[in-house]
Order: sequence, then structure tokens, then C-alpha cells
Amino acid sequence: MLFLVAALLVMGVALGAVAHVPVPVGLAAGLAIAGWLALFAARERLSGRRTGRPDHHRGGL
Repeated sequence: MLFLVAALLVMGVALGAVAHVPVPVGLAAGLAIAGWLALFAARERLSGRRTGRPDHHRGGL
């Protein structure tokens, strides 16, 4: 529950900050963050395949 409150607080601060910048700047920042998150997700997915870790979701030992 505390995590949810903290997440909502951070989201409120971020939305309040982006409301004071021009729309193109907010869109550019949003696209930059989305690109960074996509790059991070792709890197994490690829690093899991390279290390040869067992797949815990399928019950492998």
C-alpha cells in the first residue's frame, strides 16, 4: 500500500512538472523515456538468453 502511495505521489509530481512546459517538449521527453525503457527491456531480455540461466517459470532445474 505504501508503494502505491509513493508511486501516485511521484506520478503527480511528474505530471505537475510536465504541465508547465510546452507540448512539444513534453512529447519529446515522453518519447525519450519510452525509448530508454524499450532499450532497457530489450537488453534485459537478451541478457537472460546469453547467460544460460535455467527457466524458473517452466519448473526447470
